[in-house]
Amino acid sequence: MNDAYEVPVDSDRSLDLVLALWAEWKQARYVSLMLCRVQQRLETRMLVDTGIQVLTAGASAPRRIAAATPAADSQYVTACEAEVFAMTEVLKLQDTMPVLRASSLLGIVAKLEMIIGADREIGDLTDFPWPHIASVLRDLKAMTGDLPRSRPDRTITRADVARHWNEATKLMTALSDEDSLRNAPVS
Repeated sequence: MNDAYEVPVDSDRSLDLVLALWAEWKQARYVSLMLCRVQQRLETRMLVDTGIQVLTAGASAPRRIAAATPAADSQYVTACEAEVFAMTEVLKLQDTMPVLRASSLLGIVAKLEMIIGADREIGDLTDFPWPHIASVLRDLKAMTGDLPRSRPDRTITRADVARHWNEATKLMTALSDEDSLRNAPVS
């Protein structure tokens, strides 16, 4: 488990496994969002710097040519795959949550935070049951207090990003090697 986020401890000072999972999920989600931003920046760069003069009016020729290279495409594809690896980690952690039993009210708050946090990007939070779940969460927080707000540790975040980037690079290399073998002339 990553220690990038502080793992809250309940009033009995015993560790609730759900709180540990929540901290790990929060870190993984942060890394996933960072890789998403990297991928979006590379995508924007490729769209802005197409190398087509009409589309990049005013840009200097060296800049247009530099962006429209196979290396830029390769970096973009690697970023997309790294984001997929990171998001897969987030989803695996989310899938683990239902099998863990919270041993504190703060653990239940963490479960609800994860449910609502996971759906923020997917659904409409104004439809049933989201306002009701948010209401239960507010009530619980009024009794227990909120989960701690902390920033992820940069060292751990960089290591996680590098791990996903390396996995994506290995995958892209393997796919490229497989493509080369498939397209090689038969002798």
